[in-house]
Amino acid sequence: MIKSLLPIFLLSIMANAQNKTDFLTPYEKGNGNQTATYEETIAYFQLLDESFETVSMQEMGLTDSGEPLHIVTFNPAKDFDFEKIQKEKAVLLINNGIHPGEPDGIDATMMLFRDLALGKIKVPKNVVIVNIPIYNIGGALNRNSFSRANQNGPESYGFRGNARNYDLNRDFLKSDTRNARSFAQIFHKVNPDIFIDNHVSNGADYQYVFTYIATHPQKIGGNLGKFWESEMLPSLLSDLKKKKIESVPYVNIHDEKPDNGFEAFMDYPRYSTGFASMFNTIGSMPETHMLKEYASRVKVTYEYMISSIEYADKNYRKIKDLRKENLQNYRPGQKYVLLWELDADKVSSIPFLGYEGGYKPSDISGKPRLFYDETKPFSKTIPYYRDYKPSLEVLIPEAYIVPKSWWNVIELLKINNIQMIPLEKDTELEVESYRIKDFKTSSSAYEGHYPHNSVNVTSTKKKVLFRKGDFLIKTQQPGVKYLLETLEPQGNDSYFVWNFFDSILQQKEYFSAYVFEDLAKQLLDKNPKLKSEFEKKKAEDPKFADSGEAQLDWIYRHSDYYEKSHMEYPVFRIMK
Repeated sequence: MIKSLLPIFLLSIMANAQNKTDFLTPYEKGNGNQTATYEETIAYFQLLDESFETVSMQEMGLTDSGEPLHIVTFNPAKDFDFEKIQKEKAVLLINNGIHPGEPDGIDATMMLFRDLALGKIKVPKNVVIVNIPIYNIGGALNRNSFSRANQNGPESYGFRGNARNYDLNRDFLKSDTRNARSFAQIFHKVNPDIFIDNHVSNGADYQYVFTYIATHPQKIGGNLGKFWESEMLPSLLSDLKKKKIESVPYVNIHDEKPDNGFEAFMDYPRYSTGFASMFNTIGSMPETHMLKEYASRVKVTYEYMISSIEYADKNYRKIKDLRKENLQNYRPGQKYVLLWELDADKVSSIPFLGYEGGYKPSDISGKPRLFYDETKPFSKTIPYYRDYKPSLEVLIPEAYIVPKSWWNVIELLKINNIQMIPLEKDTELEVESYRIKDFKTSSSAYEGHYPHNSVNVTSTKKKVLFRKGDFLIKTQQPGVKYLLETLEPQGNDSYFVWNFFDSILQQKEYFSAYVFEDLAKQLLDKNPKLKSEFEKKKAEDPKFADSGEAQLDWIYRHSDYYEKSHMEYPVFRIMK
């Protein structure tokens, strides 16, 4: 009897040994300084999908590379219906490889999903984990060993720019890339309660392996922001400390010593966590330190994700309730902060583990150069500026009206789950209308655009005839903050700032001076008030008084002949 069982027993041992080998990740099979390729990453998650009922891999939308994004989901309940999941559990969305030269999260998440599937770590009851294995596929395919000149490993890695050379962590709101549009599809499908976007830092040198960008609590707003700042984030960092992992906020300085302090990073909507916060999702960016060994960076990234899962598992209901409650802070008639500025009068202090630094003559130029002496570590308290104050607020309207002609805007609103009502017939409505009074434009290209800044508008109330099919967009919906950030032209990342409406900045009709001279005189003769304003301007403005061209243009712009659409912002507000 024993003889007959022995072959079966040996086969079982061999099968188990083979299984253990099969589930080693490409990173674990290497020397600790190697990261998985795109093909290896997808193949590994396909293996997990085929091997475990708790893991599901799904193909999503295309990227600029022509390859599709994937999501890999771990749910111990083996259910992958997100409408159902959202009613019962919290969702943690992990994004990896947005900058494929920063691949720590790619390798750490493969191990995380394997360990969850095998039960090697505590399996959450109340959290479903979703992972985008590699977001920037084009960058991952553009593999090299030199583009991260300041980084200590791995041996080879992907490139920061995507297949069309966009930095995808500047594209979440403007969505120039297929990647960003497919990400929005994923984001709204899974509707994450918590979001982690894994990165590697650049900048100063210090002792920490793990730094982080936490979504600014003032941007999240309300009790949700307070909870993130005073409860959840401190608990996560305390848990890391128990694992002997020290941490510090992202050291937001370059080419200078951090000894004098630094400011908290304000993650605007162009960034991943800023995008997530528009939908009341708590977000963080682990930023492991570029000069630390790759293996140690992968380890702390892994541990941060574990800490996040464990915390969410215990507090999932509170997180979900606070997200829902936070919508009440953005009702028509309430103020919304569009622009923030650092409050330099409010300074706190944080402990900091750094290295002594100084300046010495450069061997290249002979000029002073910064250096850090890692043989001289220090622990000191330094200033930290974490408070911002509003620099521009707007009142939240009851609704926006976007004419159907602006299909480029309508398309992005739809992609981001914004609910819109097409007018059933031609309708005259009283609205608040903006005119672009002044703005500046970048003199150099930035992420495929020449963005505007310092936008100034004037506002008037008037009746406007809208056409059948124009879109009424009520603000009382989950995407209210997205609407405000995109449609208010003065916003830091508004559609106007990103050149979506540049055609309104161009006149289409003009006048010939020799023809308009006689008409201009008639206009002044028939309108004493206009003539008085004209003479006053000449008296007060010597340059104007000395320019016949400027005077004719002024009269033209104050006449019925001037096209009203020039500089008129084509998105209208309906106030409560």
